[in-house]
Amino acid sequence: MSFTKLHRKITSMQTYQNIKITEIEIFKLNIPLKEPFIISLGTITNANNIIVRIHTDSGIYGVGECCPYVYIVGETQESEFEIAQKIALLLKNKNPLQIEDRLTEINRVVKFNPTIRSAFDMALYDILAKHAQLPLYALLGGTNDRKIFTDMTVSLQEPDLMAAQALRFKNQGFRSIKVKLGTNKKDDVARVCAIREAVGNEIPLRIDANQGWDCITAIATLKALEVFDIEHCEEPVPRWNNVDLARVRSQSPIPIMADESLFDEHDAFRLASIGACDYFNIKLSKSGGINNALKIIAIAEAAGLKSQVGCMSESRLALTALAHLVMARKNIVHFDMDSALMLSEDPIIGGIAYLKDGEIRLPEKIGLGADISEEYLNKMKKIII
Repeated sequence: MSFTKLHRKITSMQTYQNIKITEIEIFKLNIPLKEPFIISLGTITNANNIIVRIHTDSGIYGVGECCPYVYIVGETQESEFEIAQKIALLLKNKNPLQIEDRLTEINRVVKFNPTIRSAFDMALYDILAKHAQLPLYALLGGTNDRKIFTDMTVSLQEPDLMAAQALRFKNQGFRSIKVKLGTNKKDDVARVCAIREAVGNEIPLRIDANQGWDCITAIATLKALEVFDIEHCEEPVPRWNNVDLARVRSQSPIPIMADESLFDEHDAFRLASIGACDYFNIKLSKSGGINNALKIIAIAEAAGLKSQVGCMSESRLALTALAHLVMARKNIVHFDMDSALMLSEDPIIGGIAYLKDGEIRLPEKIGLGADISEEYLNKMKKIII
């Protein structure tokens, strides 16, 4: 079925199916990490996420997950739990198939807080795809025909510890390694040098400064790192400094990727218009969900840029939604989808599977194709609207 015909089918269903949202469950999902995860902005030891389940009078329900990573989005599990209740009250008794209307209403009432908006966005798309009896990627016009491999991220530590961790990831079969940096030129170069010595020259390295450098330090460090064959560098300077980001890109021998400076389509348009980066890094918990992510990708395509998908500390539930997006848009060429591998527990039923060498397999299931264990949710704090 062509995307045009599919859109007409969905539009017809939206017109004639008067489905109503009857109940929304909101859960605090808490999962310890296997080990602390350290970036230049701070350290986390637990994934403190939010799960929402939107129930309808048709018997269909949709599920969504978000990760309020406070150092990046300025949101916490507690703040999102409260805002989620306001969104739930807004949506109750309305038609979830009218997804543009529902998301417009949410965006009008909740101006910021992209993280919690992404959970509701995901659940609404899950409902729409289930109602259409299609996998989410097909609803978005894609095909499940790509082999994708996640990288694995080395936490910010002393050079010898990072080198040991990188070697462990290489020995586990991962085809690329992401390295957290963002302190100073001397120490960051030492970190990458130690990792290269440990893993050799064949495996691709990607680096992420998480806004840790100023413009001068960024340019000097990137030039010093050129000899280590780096694929790209994420967010070298503070997120608000788009002018210096463009300046760094113009002088860097390593391609630049926008992450924290890219939340929504408005950021994407601004970054593309001033030539500030070579890649966009799209995270559902940062962009506000699938709907906004599609807009960002459209801008990337128009500007001749490529994209990466990334994650905060989500479980396989949210990462499954991300995999559907990957299958729907070929503009996405890099895959940083390792957060579920850092969690000490996996309460997800269905969803993506991690195979050999970091390969990610998306199953052929209707809707999102992933859910969360009821037994696990019963241990979590929740509220029903």
